[in-house]
Amino acid sequence: MNFNQDELVGKVTEIPIDTAMQLNEIDLTFFFNYEIFPENILIFKSQWSDEGREMQVNDAIVQQAFLPPNKRFSQKVIFGVRVSEIINKENRKGFSYKTLEGHVEKGISTFTVEQANDKIKFKIHTFSQPGNFLTKMVGPIITVPYQSYCTEQALKNVKNRIENQKK
Repeated sequence: MNFNQDELVGKVTEIPIDTAMQLNEIDLTFFFNYEIFPENILIFKSQWSDEGREMQVNDAIVQQAFLPPNKRFSQKVIFGVRVSEIINKENRKGFSYKTLEGHVEKGISTFTVEQANDKIKFKIHTFSQPGNFLTKMVGPIITVPYQSYCTEQALKNVKNRIENQKK
């Protein structure tokens, strides 16, 4: 999807993670398998899982979102993203993806687990805007509040997954 990142709206949301573990001790397999959103919000199929390997730059993810967040009684929306960066630094692990043509949003999302001063946090950094006329029209009423809800649920999900790990 074509877009100018300078024209996109940026937003950072984060949540502290209560753990005695250091970042290098946390098992982030679930995270790099894109198990970030609860399944009542979004299910997905990733290129790397289909090919039996780890995530790589340029891998595609097909997402199926549920509106409202209920697998049985919802409108199902399918769209795609492509991994654009994998972050593997000592104090910051994560990945970014860009939306593909047909996505309800256009932009970039970055998901990171970070450590600073023995504190761990999960952060979602997005640069986005509506991807089509319909989402531009209903954005303030439906898309923006739903996106905020999904982000909050993703933050809580990753927090719980990490906090429930044992050393």
